[in-house]
Amino acid sequence: MGTRAINSRERLTLDAEWNCQMRVLAVEKIVYIALAGAVGTLTRYGVGSLMQRDGVVGMPWGIFAVNMIGALLFGLIWAASEERGWISENMRVIALVGFMGAFTTFSTFAFDNTQMVRASEWGWFATNMVLTNAGGLAAVYAGFRVARVL
Repeated sequence: MGTRAINSRERLTLDAEWNCQMRVLAVEKIVYIALAGAVGTLTRYGVGSLMQRDGVVGMPWGIFAVNMIGALLFGLIWAASEERGWISENMRVIALVGFMGAFTTFSTFAFDNTQMVRASEWGWFATNMVLTNAGGLAAVYAGFRVARVL
């Protein structure tokens, strides 16, 4: 059996069907990322609540725990996907962008810095550490000041 040539009308129909399938897959991925984000948010709240008592001053252990757990999970998920092939690229995106993005952004900060160190990009590493930490503190302080003016 041979294959027959596809005419232009059939090609347009196939292209339209393909584009429609790709759009559906993209929407599904976005929905999964959003659902994973909701789970990450609720997990962050739960872990933070378990670790932190209302009105207690001092070290914010809840946030610290979330950040450390997040950094560990980010590294585990990345390595399981990239180095071991245990997690598909789509699942990695859903887990890291959706769940981890809502659970903690510190994990991404830690991962990015680790990648810079692994690549011996010491200047960018130092720049990111200083600007992110000092800039974050300055931005929070600026937010306080702006709120007082309003």
